[in-house]
Amino acid sequence: MLVRRIAAAIDPALVLDVRPILRVPAARLLRAGELERQVELAGRRVAPDGAILVLLDCDADDGCPAADGPALLERVRAARGDLATSVVLAKKEYEAWFLAAAASLRGQRRLAQDMVPPQNPEEIRGAKEWLNRHMPPNRPYAETTDQAALTQSLT
Repeated sequence: MLVRRIAAAIDPALVLDVRPILRVPAARLLRAGELERQVELAGRRVAPDGAILVLLDCDADDGCPAADGPALLERVRAARGDLATSVVLAKKEYEAWFLAAAASLRGQRRLAQDMVPPQNPEEIRGAKEWLNRHMPPNRPYAETTDQAALTQSLT
């Protein structure tokens, strides 16, 4: 969803064929050889002129996107240097982007109408829990169902 939104903002006439996402826990993906294996699998699923985007939470061991990104990109390119590749690391959690955009997400997916963005949203460990506190008690945030819908609503 995020890739489609970015592409539409850059070139509304661009037609994307976004293949199903490979969801792999970051702890597993970062093991020796696993990132390369998943990139190879993704590479077999895209067209010859396709591209691969690796999007990871950067919350393990106080990871730093600026420090960790180049090494991960090098591994991705070593696995499939024949394709355009990118690595994006969300500082702490992808959901931190929802916290930063909290004002634009008010009322979406049952989020509170009076929700206010926290100070320094990328420094919050537990963005999913923050979202839970702003949802009805009987309807907690669910990554698999809410993430794409909230991404679509980001402004």
